[in-house]
Amino acid sequence: MDAVERFEASRTRLASLAYRLLGSAADAEDVVQDAFLRWHAADRDRIDVPEAWLTKVTTNLALDRLRSAQSRRERAVGSWLPEPLLDGDPLLGPLDTVEQRESVTIAVLLLLERVPPVERAVYILREAFSHSHKEIARILDITESASQQYALRARRRVRAERRTEVDRAAAREIVEAFVSAAASGRTDRLVALLTDDATGLSDGAGLSATLMSHTGAAQLARVMRGGFKPTPAKRRLAGGSPSIHAAIVNTTPALIAALGDRVVGTILFTTHHGLITNATSIATPTRLTRLTKTWQTTPHENPPIIAEW
Repeated sequence: MDAVERFEASRTRLASLAYRLLGSAADAEDVVQDAFLRWHAADRDRIDVPEAWLTKVTTNLALDRLRSAQSRRERAVGSWLPEPLLDGDPLLGPLDTVEQRESVTIAVLLLLERVPPVERAVYILREAFSHSHKEIARILDITESASQQYALRARRRVRAERRTEVDRAAAREIVEAFVSAAASGRTDRLVALLTDDATGLSDGAGLSATLMSHTGAAQLARVMRGGFKPTPAKRRLAGGSPSIHAAIVNTTPALIAALGDRVVGTILFTTHHGLITNATSIATPTRLTRLTKTWQTTPHENPPIIAEW
């Protein structure tokens, strides 16, 4: 196996690692390309375990990028959202365990944004990629005991974000129930789908510099009811009358609004015991680039929930 082949054998794993660290498909791909350039320039005869070397380089390149973006306030809390990924996207990486699926949810990616970068890296390397604390210590140049402490703290934070996992059929039921309640114009029907402490987050389709957040079932239901009511202005903003579909995005139930083969918006739902605990709405075009690309090559469930909104 030559140098390029060896790297390509690890590319998907490295990209999914970088995505979990950065929450951005574009940044993840840039980091992997930088890792390739370093691999190409390295004295590979002195690298005993290429996979470990590539993991270390990719992790640290991602952390450098993360720290740099935070220092420039490009990822300030209240203005940043992860880039959503459709079910089946290779950037999601390993999804065999509960921890692996959990680590890529929008809720957990947002939570990890508020912890120190090294703690974030320890959690992802441990929970999503099953590295030992000895391996993590070598990757991050920290002690094993520090790795254990970081992992424990991160695990405690994430535990508060527990959710109910659903399959594709259950995801469609959740989205259909939401669409039916929202389209009815009745706030009480939406409230019935939400936990009392439900929260909502929206990027305002990129029209606001900061994210809009809502807390409590009554407030969130009012916002959802108003937001889902079609108007000429909303259709102009979307570019037409989109179809509404159910999907799984970042391992959670999601509503997809699409014009032809272009995704114009998505709402991701976190659920617990059949009720929605969080709804995250993303409609900024630059955040939907990867989702649209995958949507265009993925068979959709038919019929859509709404043919024309």
